[in-house]
Amino acid sequence: MAKVAFLGLGVMGYPMARHLKAKGHEVTVYNRTFAKAQTWVSENGGMAARTPKEAAAGQEIVFACVGNDDDLRSIVLGEDGAFAGMEKGATFVDHTTASAEVARELYAKGQELGLHFIDAPVSGGQAGAENGVLTVMCGGDEDVFAKVEPAIMSFARACRRLGPSGAGQLTKMVNQICIAGLVQALSEGVHFAKKAGLDVEGVIETISKGAAQSWQMENRYKTMNAGQFEFGFAVDWMRKDLSICLAEARRNGAHLPVTALVDQFYSEVQKMGGSRWDTSSLVARLDK
Repeated sequence: MAKVAFLGLGVMGYPMARHLKAKGHEVTVYNRTFAKAQTWVSENGGMAARTPKEAAAGQEIVFACVGNDDDLRSIVLGEDGAFAGMEKGATFVDHTTASAEVARELYAKGQELGLHFIDAPVSGGQAGAENGVLTVMCGGDEDVFAKVEPAIMSFARACRRLGPSGAGQLTKMVNQICIAGLVQALSEGVHFAKKAGLDVEGVIETISKGAAQSWQMENRYKTMNAGQFEFGFAVDWMRKDLSICLAEARRNGAHLPVTALVDQFYSEVQKMGGSRWDTSSLVARLDK
């Protein structure tokens, strides 16, 4: 078992840290709001720290899951950042969905300091974090990944290194690109079935046994049909992720016409007041 820190106790980080503690790791937690870290400790044991530097001191692995590139830099760099507290040879594992650019930046900074950095964004949402069945996509040095993989598996059902630094974030972009297109197609299918006077549940239950089947179809069609959108990843966060995808595509020359279009559809959902609705709310703009 390892001595670890977990930085960021949001809807994902809170249960991920809990799984680490439940698997026997010695866990110190940090959250921007210290009271939340104290609550976590009262429920799970371990220790709470007031700064990322304090949390990272003496740890073998420092995990993090925060909001975006700037949030990540704020907890890693600077005199109170995690890198300032980590000992040479320790590894920082970042589960934030961020840019490949910031992953490479922090990997290089870590190398200067004798530290290791693995970018390891996750898929599976809040339910996956709560149940310890996330999919983790990693980038970084192969030998370093091998050392931290057993700890990552405390809250994952699948974990794979996809390449050098940044490869994890690039893989997460592929994940979000695929989801965007799938949710839009499912929204149009449900909308079309309603307009055609069909029994939506009967239709989806039938076609989900064939080539149209997807996780989104099996897990979201009932709530989409009912106009309920409180069951997962928020539109605001999806737009953040898609902006990262589109920016990377501009750099590497990839063509993402459907992704760009769906991003605009999500902007319409935001204008409808759906910023905190889940991503399946694309159907709402068709039904309005």
